[in-house]
Amino acid sequence: MSDLHFSGVVLPGGEGEFWVSDGVVHLSGPGGPATELRGFAVPGYVDAHCHVGIVENGEPDLVRGRALALQDVAVGVTVIREPGSDLDTSPLDGAPGLPRMVRMGQHIALVKRYTRGLGEQLDDPSQLVDAVRRRAAEGHPWIKLVGDWIDRAAGDLAPLWPDDVLAKAVEVAHDAGAQITAHVFGEDALPGLLAAGVDAIEHGSGLTADTIETMVEKGIGLVPTMIQIENFPSIAEPAREKFPVYHRHMMALHDRRKATFRAAWEAGVAMYAGTDAGGFNVHGALPREIEALATVMPPEEAIAAASWRARQWLGFAGIDDGTPADLVIYDEDPRVALAHGALPAPSAVLVRGELADLSR
Repeated sequence: MSDLHFSGVVLPGGEGEFWVSDGVVHLSGPGGPATELRGFAVPGYVDAHCHVGIVENGEPDLVRGRALALQDVAVGVTVIREPGSDLDTSPLDGAPGLPRMVRMGQHIALVKRYTRGLGEQLDDPSQLVDAVRRRAAEGHPWIKLVGDWIDRAAGDLAPLWPDDVLAKAVEVAHDAGAQITAHVFGEDALPGLLAAGVDAIEHGSGLTADTIETMVEKGIGLVPTMIQIENFPSIAEPAREKFPVYHRHMMALHDRRKATFRAAWEAGVAMYAGTDAGGFNVHGALPREIEALATVMPPEEAIAAASWRARQWLGFAGIDDGTPADLVIYDEDPRVALAHGALPAPSAVLVRGELADLSR
């Protein structure tokens, strides 16, 4: 591929230019001819909650995982944080055109307290610490717990883990150099998880003023997966007759979702964009998630939550001299378009310096 020269607006800054040569960004021209690109450049997007190794029907495999990842690349995703998968997708690392992956291994849950057949499901909460120790030994930078799920005996969402066990599990993860996050829909599991010192919350639709304040004080990140929470009515509907309390609870969480996440944003919770693709949501949906975030925060902040701020959170560079060229290029200002309701389609996407096929 020939060298590229970009000139225009470089977010989050202003007017600027850079070159891409041998897959790397250069802030001064390397010399020689270059293909010209103009417009608006955004550091490559991060889908911070995206399951390449989970599919709604059938068994996942690497061929299907690669195809799903390419659907995400086509909308500008250059980094995927995969919060739980039964498929080891590490053989895809370094494959041409594929995003870099931040993995967590299998979810850790309890038998009959999570989706059947998914993740490592323990028989007893007392086994959590050893499960976290095993997961940390696998070398993943993050570990994921299922923090709450429907308790059929109680007929509603309920925490899975005692507070003392959580505290020890988080300590074990941190001592091993791993960060820990938790799936949480409702309110009741949040205080124990936050007190234990988790590093992030996935979904967080049950946040309250008190738990929002704790997240801000402790610097705990939030991946709200707003387009997944839009699915709560369809998730809850099959339980309407048998578990009416759960059904009403899920509907209430759904109905106040924008107010919840607007309050979190206004309080200063660090929020990041994630689609929860791999089940209810299709891959390539990150623009929808950014658009949803823009209903609770300013448009540029919604882009930041999927781009430079998310990259910094996970340890990836932006558009800097000598860094891999992860870029999304637009012909029009994405901030203005987003303020009017929708992101434009990118004119070009580069993954580690390679131009992606946007026809997928």
